[in-house]
Amino acid sequence: MPTDEQHADTADDRYKWVALINTTLGVLVVTINSSIVIISLPAIFRGIGLNPLQPANVSYLLWILLGFLVVTSVLVVSFGRLGDSYGRVRLYNLGFAIFTACSIGLSLIFAQGSAAAMAIIVLRIVQGVGGAMLFANAAAILTDAFPANRRGMALGVNSVAAVAGSFIGLIIGGLAGQCRLAPGLPRFGAHRLFGTIWGYARLREVSAASGAA
Repeated sequence: MPTDEQHADTADDRYKWVALINTTLGVLVVTINSSIVIISLPAIFRGIGLNPLQPANVSYLLWILLGFLVVTSVLVVSFGRLGDSYGRVRLYNLGFAIFTACSIGLSLIFAQGSAAAMAIIVLRIVQGVGGAMLFANAAAILTDAFPANRRGMALGVNSVAAVAGSFIGLIIGGLAGQCRLAPGLPRFGAHRLFGTIWGYARLREVSAASGAA
């Protein structure tokens, strides 16, 4: 009959794969979102009825293109530190929820002109905050979940997903532009909602340091 220790080992073994799959999904959607607008920018501006090359509209072009990346890059270190203090899983799950909510909002933009451009910029900036929470805490969650002899494999899978997401984002952005699915981007995907719910349901704080302010 299995002992309590064996049951604990089985639970830990299952948890580490849950953590790997969920954090890999989180990193993947963040990096896809970082590059998805590069190819689809012409379709986005065509859809909202703005000429991005007019002097008055250049700022919209730059912020739609770079706003997400700037916010994510600036905040990722701070959110990593906050995750150490207040809970890595807590911040990760909050980031996934923010990211998903903004994805839904971007899919529902039907305005035109400068109002639509501002809505896209604001939503992508807020989405960048969620993306920074995801990116900053994914590796820490894996470090807590995996033993030292398997940790390199887990972090490697996460890193491959991050690189792959940048290329996948370009492909999805190009296809979205060709299929006239812009202007909002990204289109809402069930995988984001699933990842958010699954993270809240299954991820847990493992590190003794997490949650200690």
